[in-house]
Amino acid sequence: MVERTSFVEYLMEFGLTRQEATIYQCLLGEGKATGYEVSKLTGISRSNAYNSLANMTEKGAACLVEEGNTRKYVPMPLDEFCKNRIRRMEEAKRWLSVHAPMEKTHVEGYITIEGSTNILDKIRNILCKVEKRVYISCTRNYLLLLVREIEELQKAKKKLVIITDHPVHFDGAKVYVGSPRGMQIGIIADSKYVLTGEYGEGSMNTCLYSGQKNFVELYKNALANEIKLLSIQEAKEVL
Repeated sequence: MVERTSFVEYLMEFGLTRQEATIYQCLLGEGKATGYEVSKLTGISRSNAYNSLANMTEKGAACLVEEGNTRKYVPMPLDEFCKNRIRRMEEAKRWLSVHAPMEKTHVEGYITIEGSTNILDKIRNILCKVEKRVYISCTRNYLLLLVREIEELQKAKKKLVIITDHPVHFDGAKVYVGSPRGMQIGIIADSKYVLTGEYGEGSMNTCLYSGQKNFVELYKNALANEIKLLSIQEAKEVL
């Protein structure tokens, strides 16, 4: 997953460039500033500062205030700016859903997903679309990134089976604790779709997603065999 470590990087998720996000942060701290002052405070050239401020007014991140012969800029309140951007994205999503051309499905093939952020997004989308049951195999630490989706599955009373490497509790879920998962991830949704691969640094951020029947059955059987072994082990420990 791409790690955002600064206020500016989080702002960029809301449609601002790095320069615009830097200026927005500056305006929040100053309350009000001219383009010249913004340039001095941020180290951004005056021409780039003015161009960025003009773009920010169009994006709803800043407003222009006339004070006599001086033009100053004030930031849109952070909460209001974020809500407005999200609202516009939701509106755009609805429009696109209505006007998008019919998509051809490719679930019978194999799709390679690269990058930790893309992998996590795909997993979350899979879990949100589960109809009846889902099996998840991964390390406990990775499960913590999926708590919200798991809780939604619990509320909807979907069957949830988890195979992980340390004890964890989710109401209504059957949890098996086995050997270390490392960076291995595996998910089977409704016995129709499989995502499997590795989550880690660099080239290890690669997973395979498929609805190809033979592949799904092969992975399903492998997971079923592991569950059987863990069930036998659990029974021995009870005795």
